[in-house]
Formats: sequence, C-alpha cells, structure tokens
Amino acid sequence: MIKIGDRMKVSIIGGTGPQGLGIAERLAIAGMDVIVGSRKEEKALDVVAKAKEDLSDYDLSNMVGMANEDAAKEGDVLIITVPLAAQKPTLEGIKEFCADKIVMDATVPLETAIGGKPFRFIDLMEGSAAERTAKILEGTGAKVICAFCNISNSHLANIPEEIDCDCLIAGDDADAKATAAEIIDKIPGIKTIDCGILEKARIIEKITPLLIGLNIKYKSHYGGLRITGIPALDKE
Repeated sequence: MIKIGDRMKVSIIGGTGPQGLGIAERLAIAGMDVIVGSRKEEKALDVVAKAKEDLSDYDLSNMVGMANEDAAKEGDVLIITVPLAAQKPTLEGIKEFCADKIVMDATVPLETAIGGKPFRFIDLMEGSAAERTAKILEGTGAKVICAFCNISNSHLANIPEEIDCDCLIAGDDADAKATAAEIIDKIPGIKTIDCGILEKARIIEKITPLLIGLNIKYKSHYGGLRITGIPALDKE
C-alpha cells in the first residue's frame, strides 16, 4: 500500500470539468499534491490558474495542470473523471502510464452520452464503467477502483462546507482500496465505504442517476446518501 505521507501525487485525468476540478481542489486544500489533467495542457493550466484565483484564501501551490498523458505519467494514483463517451479514448491514451498504479474511476454510464436523460442508466457489456476500465487496462497491473460516483459536483464545489455523503467504492485489491479510502477521507465530511469486489460497481454506478433524479424532483443540488446501522463501519 502506498503511504500518503510519502508525498504521493494524485492525478485527476480529465480534471477540468466540474467533478474533476472539485476533487482536485478538495484534495489540494487537504494538503495533497494534485495534478489536473486535460486533453490540452493549455486548458489544464488555465483552469488551475482560475481555481487558484477563485480560492485565493487557500494555498493551492500544490496543484498544477498538465496534459492527460503527462499527468498520468507523473501521478502515483490516477482518478478518471471523464464522460462515458470519452472514457475509452482517454484510457487508451494513458494506458502505458497506468502500470501497477491505483486507478479510481468516477465514470457513470448515463443516457446523456447518447443524448438521453441524466437520470437514466446505460447497461454496458462489461457490466459497469469501472469494469470497462479494468478491461481496457488489462495486462498493465493497474488496480481499478470504482469511486466518487455518488458524490455530486455541487457538493465538491461547495468549499469550505463539509460533504454530507458517504463515498461508495469497489475493487478487487484490498490494499489499493485502503489507499483510495485514505485519500478520499481527506475530504471533510466524506466517509468511504468499501462495498466489496469490482463487480459491485454495477450497483454503485446505478445510484448516481437515482440521486440525480431526486435532486431534479426536489430542486436540490446536494442529494447524497449515508450507510447506517452497520456497527463495524461505525468503529472505523
């Protein structure tokens, strides 16, 4: 397991969108070294510069921008935050830099990828977006984890407020999940819940369109969920 104290670099691949940037800002404020990746380096640099301007009350000198390929090469842990349509080409572009790394995937197969509604789910041949990532990265030794799927962009952007939501994760490598949880739990308010093997991503990812639908129905932006009633989790 990678030790957080070793100045580990976390790269957000496709990190210039609302979700990726929100994760990057939260982790940078928590003291982690963060790289924001984009298809074009110039966009990453511009977004990081704007974030530092908007959050001038915080020291974000530990957050930099790079092209996705460079971010993947430099990062010790990667977080994929791209739309479904961009998932495969993005991963193929950075595959050579994913060897033996922890790769957290926040991709959710929503109908918006084909012009549909955001509260509808697309069933993928691989079973889930995270399993699709594992298939694409097969042979690299990458340890894929489904993560951040049920944390809303609005929650992430609402700095400095704590995020009243659990983060459900799934993956096949216990040590990788422990490292991922240590990273995620640096964001105030979040508690990471290990849901089991990567196949559980098929359930986790389907929670996202449900939460989106609830937010639309009740005119909110902060819908989330907490797992309760499990004593073992309360002791963690």
